[in-house]
Amino acid sequence: MPNSTEVSAKRTSVPSGTAFFVKQLFTLNNMDLFEKFRNRGPLGKYQEIGDGYFMFPKLEGDLGNRMRFNGREVICWSINNYFGLANHPEVREADAQAAKDWGMAYPMGARMMSGATKYHDQLEVELADFIGKEKALLVNYGYQGILSAIDALVNRHDVIVYDSESHACIVDGVRLHQGKRFAFEHNNVASLDKNLERATKLVEETGGGILVITEGVFGMRGDQGKLREICALKEKYNFRLLVDDAHGFGMMGPTGAGACEEQGVMADVDIYFSTFAKSMASIGAFFAGEKFVMEHLRFTMRSQIFAKSVPMPIVIGALKRLELIRTRPELRESLWRNVRALQGGLKEAGFDIGNTNSCVTPVYMPGEVGEALALIHDMRENYGVFCSIVVYPVVPKGMNILRLIPTSVHTQQDIDETIAAFKAVKAKLDAGAYKQAAEQYMAKVTA
Repeated sequence: MPNSTEVSAKRTSVPSGTAFFVKQLFTLNNMDLFEKFRNRGPLGKYQEIGDGYFMFPKLEGDLGNRMRFNGREVICWSINNYFGLANHPEVREADAQAAKDWGMAYPMGARMMSGATKYHDQLEVELADFIGKEKALLVNYGYQGILSAIDALVNRHDVIVYDSESHACIVDGVRLHQGKRFAFEHNNVASLDKNLERATKLVEETGGGILVITEGVFGMRGDQGKLREICALKEKYNFRLLVDDAHGFGMMGPTGAGACEEQGVMADVDIYFSTFAKSMASIGAFFAGEKFVMEHLRFTMRSQIFAKSVPMPIVIGALKRLELIRTRPELRESLWRNVRALQGGLKEAGFDIGNTNSCVTPVYMPGEVGEALALIHDMRENYGVFCSIVVYPVVPKGMNILRLIPTSVHTQQDIDETIAAFKAVKAKLDAGAYKQAAEQYMAKVTA
């Protein structure tokens, strides 16, 4: 009786010995799934020199303007605690009481099945009222929320047109789209116009619609999306607009309703989105828009239908945070006073902070990655200033960003000490003081 190799060889008219050789060849050429992970990628390759320090650092102590890092006190500019609500006594009390009353498990199950409460509904009503939209929809997390919402809003006949510097959550949502998508140059309305023209021609053939996606405030550069100009294009093209305003909600506009309020276009924005991770110093997120659109998302967003409802302490805590944002304008006034002092002082000292017109404060520094790492180490260890660093491939080669997030709880002393530290390290950078350390860093990376 012939064996399986002989049967296979007869079927393909290939000698059994040749069939065995071919089988072995394919086996040898079939790479193990995990093998590619040994090449750690553009950021992972810095693990040996950066893990726990430049990447995944461990800040300790109460969340605030000064924390502890690597055994010493540092002025902290790296947490999105815009209004200082993370440690606000009323917030801490509300969080603790809610945890005591409800525990972290309640309610159990997805909201559609068994995870709905009157408090979840109340939070949605108050958010919609604050934003000035017909209805709001609470979701578990910002990242998975907007990713899942994009998936629920479009089908293969529709076209997405989005800003090329959109947050990773938007990019990942767009990747799920089975139809066409076009990225327009960052904040370039002419590029958007051109891509809308392309999209319009496509949907005339497919019978679909167009979704434009941008941000209220871009979290890296700090510049606002050109919402007025984008909304004006609605007179020329038929599209719907989704705005991610994570860094604008609470901070921008006369009442803090965000960048859409700041630019006077809230009524023309079809879907407003923000997270609780910035101004509210918590987790969770929400969408707001017309009721029928929010109802569609409520019944079709897979990340919500198949995931546990937001725990009660988070909901109760969000209600308290929203109350403070609405009723304590002094929080916003203090924040913007610090923003003006920090950004004004940096510009006066000759630093390039780009085109930011929000609280986000990027400081552009020339130099290679190794120099940036040496500079940040010096700043943290010898000047007591902790800020985030952004290097290639997130930004172009030869340029690095030191990003600062001012909050309402920072002090003028914090600002003065930080600007002095920036002056000192910039002088060292210009004099080439970090080059030797940079070479040592990069030698370890390439070893």
